[in-house]
Amino acid sequence: MSEHPMQGTQRLFAGVNPTMAISSLVMVLAFVLFTVSYSELANGLYTGIKQWIESSLGWYYVAVVSGVLFFTFWVGLSRFGNLRLGREDERPEFSNFSWFAMLFSAAVGTGLLFWSIAEPLMHMQGNPFMDMAGVAANTPEAAQIALRVTMFHWGLHGWCIYIIVGLVLAYFTYRRGLPLTVRSALYPLIGERIYGPIGHAVDLLAIFSTLFGTATTLGLGVSQMNAGLNYMFGVEISTANQLILIAGTAVVATLSAVSGVRKGILWLSEWNIRLSSILFLFLLLAGPTVFLLGLYATSLGDYLATFIPMGMWTDSNPERQWQGWWTIFYWGWWLSWGPFVGMFIARISRGRTVRQVVLGGMLASTLGAFLWIVIMGGTGVSLQLAGAIDLNAVANSDVTMVLYKTIEGLNVSWATMAMAGLATLMIISWFVTSADSATLVICTILSMGNQNPPQRFRVIWGLGLGALAGVLLLAGGLKGLQAATIAAALPFSVVLLVICYSLVRALHQEEGEALCARAVPGA
Repeated sequence: MSEHPMQGTQRLFAGVNPTMAISSLVMVLAFVLFTVSYSELANGLYTGIKQWIESSLGWYYVAVVSGVLFFTFWVGLSRFGNLRLGREDERPEFSNFSWFAMLFSAAVGTGLLFWSIAEPLMHMQGNPFMDMAGVAANTPEAAQIALRVTMFHWGLHGWCIYIIVGLVLAYFTYRRGLPLTVRSALYPLIGERIYGPIGHAVDLLAIFSTLFGTATTLGLGVSQMNAGLNYMFGVEISTANQLILIAGTAVVATLSAVSGVRKGILWLSEWNIRLSSILFLFLLLAGPTVFLLGLYATSLGDYLATFIPMGMWTDSNPERQWQGWWTIFYWGWWLSWGPFVGMFIARISRGRTVRQVVLGGMLASTLGAFLWIVIMGGTGVSLQLAGAIDLNAVANSDVTMVLYKTIEGLNVSWATMAMAGLATLMIISWFVTSADSATLVICTILSMGNQNPPQRFRVIWGLGLGALAGVLLLAGGLKGLQAATIAAALPFSVVLLVICYSLVRALHQEEGEALCARAVPGA
């Protein structure tokens, strides 16, 4: 397999692919201009597409994600699991802790901070699984089902998307010598044509998902940052303050991206885990300690007993919109972030075996997410059930305040403000590590797989990410854009199925080449 760098030689485009650089810029500008100039039309269009997907293609998303889950485990546990992503004598570039910290930080940190308490509280008030079990709302039994559903949405089904995309890209990059871009996964099917229009289209879809998915999350994440500053210091919740927060976050993320994976991104990721551990320890000791310790084992067993049937379930009641609002939305969100997080996982996984990436990535990340949900979500539902504070009312009226009201509800007066400050710092830090990773991924794609893309483009796209979020926030288009990002998951779901098939072909081809080499005398 030959490598086509396709990088520009002109000074303006030195180090990147001119076609991709221009196309991506035009795509972004066209999308932003349309969304800003015709905000009502755009938001209605994006939301309409999202609602159509949820109502008509829910079964397809359920089938795709469940199928990918089984496929991912098959690859990791098969005879191909011992293949090393790189030369046979290579060893992992990063330690297990550093690898996990970066993977987890890029993927889910901000989302878990936002939803790990609020989601169980919402499910505890009603969901189809409670109805099927005949369980009343806001009871201990309802809390158990609510935690099970939350763990389901943040568990193996979601992580398999990130892991399999990362595995496929790492395989074609480090074993087959192709560029670290999504298009490389199509090589066994279309060969050198990956460097033409088809390859450009696939990579542009990856850039779209990465850029707009991250910008949307930044726009939503600053609302929680603003809520924290309001809670601690009385800072007004306003668009102006949120724009300032977006600008500050974008600058820090850009500086981190410019410093590279081994410096800024690695340092921030490791500190994310350490800061989170402090908050978890506080909640564990100040909250219902015995309840939470028992809850982890109980919830894990509950999940293992139900995650396969839950993953295959589709709601037969056309009047009930719960599955579209929650499960299908989550599957679309995981899919839309698949190119970005998967590519970042590939970037940090050189030297690991296929089995290490699959089992290490899937199991460690899922168990980490479950620990987060049980400690934070378990504390929230415990306070609600005990009547210490009405967190349901908080979740229903302003989801951004749930985290702070949970800390307050523990009634540890001397630590409340300190922990609220830590939580706000974590929101910023976790998001910065998603934003800097996204910036690096976009620049890597534009430079046709260069894992150290030109720094000027890291600055342009890092600051551009913040500017995009700010413009859309002013235009009131973030909710519509969130819907558009979910809609973008539909074409990528097709790409995902194709690259899984492509990986199988490549693995069998490599196996055949190895057998032929051993059969040749003197080989």
